Amino acid sequence: MLRPLFAAVVVAASAASAPAGAAPAADPGAADQVRAVTTLVRGMTLEQKVGQLFVTYVHGQSADEAHPGNLRDFGVATPAEVVARHQPGGVVYFNNSSYDNIDTPRQIAALSNGLQAAGRIPLAISTDQEMGLVTRIGPPATQFPGNMALGAGRSARDAERAARTTARELRAMGINQNFAPDADVNSNPANPVIGVRSYSSDPALAAELTAAQVRGYQQHPLSPHAVSATAKHFPGHGDTAEDSHTSLPVVDRTAEQWRALDAPPFEAAIAAGVDSIMTAHIRVPGIDPSGEPATLSKPAIDLLREDLGYDGVVITDSLAMAGVRQLHPDAEIPVLALKAGVDQLLMPMNLGEAIGSVVAAVRAGELTEQRIDRSVLRVLRMKLLRGVLTSPPTSPARVDSTVGAAAHLATAREITDRTVTAVRNDAGVLPLAARPTAPLVTGWGETATRTLASTLGGTALPTGTAPTEAQVAAAVRAAGAADLVVVLTNALSRQPAQRALLTALLATGTPVVAVAVQNPYDVAHTDAPTWLATYASGPVAMASLARVITGEVRPSGKLPVAVPGPRPYPFGHGLGW
Repeated sequence: MLRPLFAAVVVAASAASAPAGAAPAADPGAADQVRAVTTLVRGMTLEQKVGQLFVTYVHGQSADEAHPGNLRDFGVATPAEVVARHQPGGVVYFNNSSYDNIDTPRQIAALSNGLQAAGRIPLAISTDQEMGLVTRIGPPATQFPGNMALGAGRSARDAERAARTTARELRAMGINQNFAPDADVNSNPANPVIGVRSYSSDPALAAELTAAQVRGYQQHPLSPHAVSATAKHFPGHGDTAEDSHTSLPVVDRTAEQWRALDAPPFEAAIAAGVDSIMTAHIRVPGIDPSGEPATLSKPAIDLLREDLGYDGVVITDSLAMAGVRQLHPDAEIPVLALKAGVDQLLMPMNLGEAIGSVVAAVRAGELTEQRIDRSVLRVLRMKLLRGVLTSPPTSPARVDSTVGAAAHLATAREITDRTVTAVRNDAGVLPLAARPTAPLVTGWGETATRTLASTLGGTALPTGTAPTEAQVAAAVRAAGAADLVVVLTNALSRQPAQRALLTALLATGTPVVAVAVQNPYDVAHTDAPTWLATYASGPVAMASLARVITGEVRPSGKLPVAVPGPRPYPFGHGLGW
C-alpha cells in the first residue's frame, strides 16, 4: 500500500515553509507541491502511473455489491474489485439506468469510503453536479437552478455561493471533483446539448460567472469542504447544432473568432486557478484543419497549454461518446489523447484494454514515460491541493446534517428568487391583484406542472412535449373553471403542438401566464401577452416562479442571451414591477 508514503510526503510539503512549532501551512507553495508529487511518482510502477490517468464508471451503489455490469465490463463483480484490479486514478458517479451509483447521501458517502479503501492511491471521485439541467444528485441535496438562471441573476456573489454550497455537500458525500462549471458561451440558440447549461451568450458575463463558480467550488487549498472544479467543454461547445454524444459536431470559428467569443470563460477559469478543464468532442477546422475532434487535437490542446498558459489537468469528455469514436478504434483513442496533451481519460469503452494500450505505447516508444509522468504529476498535484491524498474517510452518520441543510436550502431559495425573468406583460396580468383560488397549471413537464400546481394550490394537467388534440381540448375545458392558467413550455419553437395549446388557452378569455421553463428562446415564437422565463424546471425554480406569479417576489432577472425570432428580445431585457 502506498498511502503512508502519501501522508508523509504531503505533511512534509505542507510544513516546509512553516515556522517552528506552527501548524502545517494551508497552502503549500508551488515548489513544495512539485517536490511532494515528484516523490510520489518515483515510487510508482508504470502501470500505476498509467492507471492514474483514467477515470472510470462502476456499476452499483455499494463498494461490495456484486453487479453483472461489472462482470461484463471489467471482469470482476464489485466496484471495489474494479478499483483494486485496475487501479484507476478516479471514479465517476451517475444516476442513470446504465451506471446507477446514487440513492441517498449516506449511501453515496459509504460507496465513496468503500472505493477509497479499495485503492492503493486515493481516488478522484467525481460527478456532473452542474445544477439545473445536468444534476446527478437530486434532493435531499440542495438544488440550484443552473447556469443560465445564474446568468439571468447577474450576480457573481450568488454564483460563488451556489458553488460553495454544492462543493460542501459533495465533499460530505466523499466526492472531490465536480465536472462543473460549464464554461461554454451559448451563441447558437439551436444548440441541442448546451443551452441552459451555459451562463450566457455574452462572453464577458460567462467569464465572470465561470470564475466565480471556480472560486466557490475550490475555495482555498486543502479545504475539507472544497472540490476540484472542471471548466468545460474546451475549446467551446456553445455554437454547435449537433450533440457530441451522438455525432461529431463542427464549429466554424476562425482562431480570431474563437479568442473573442469562446476563450474568455476559459481564460477566466484559469486566472481563478481552476484545477481541471474538460475537452469537447467537436471539430474546429479554423483551429485544426485535420478534422480530429478537439479531444485528440494537438493544435487545440496547444491553444490551452501555450496560448492560455494552462498547466493544470486536462480531462477528456467521456470516451464512450460518439463524437470521439468516429475516426479511430477505441484502443487507440487514449494514446492519441495523450499525444495531443490530455492528462485524464474519462470513461474509456474498455478500461483494461485502454490501460494496456497506453502501457504498450510506452514500451514501444510511441509515448515516453516522461510524458506519462507529466500528466501523473498534474493529477497528483490536483489531489494534493484538494486534500484528497490525506483526507480521512467521510462520515455517513454526519452527512445528513450537511446535505440539504436548512441554511443551504435558504441560500438556494434566495438565489433562485433573483433569477426569474419577466419578458412580457402586455396585458398587465402580473402582478396578480389577489392570489388565484382555482389556478390551472398545464403544458410541458409532468413533475414541473404538478410541483407548481401544488405550490399554487391548483390543478395540474400535464400535456407533455407534443400535446394531442384531445389534451388541448381537455386543457381548454379545465381553463373554463380556472381563474388563472399557467402554461409551461420547453422548445416551443420546434413543437407546433405546444404553440397550439397556448393559442387555444389564450382564446378562452381566462388570464394566461406562459413560462419558458428551459431555454428562454420560446418567448419569441407566440403572441402570448404574458411571458416569464425560469431557465430551469426543478422544484426550487417552480417555487420561485410561484412567488413571482403571486406577487410575493418581484422579478429581477435579465435575459442572459439574445432571443431571436418573430418577436426578438435583446440580451439584458427584463421587466420589473
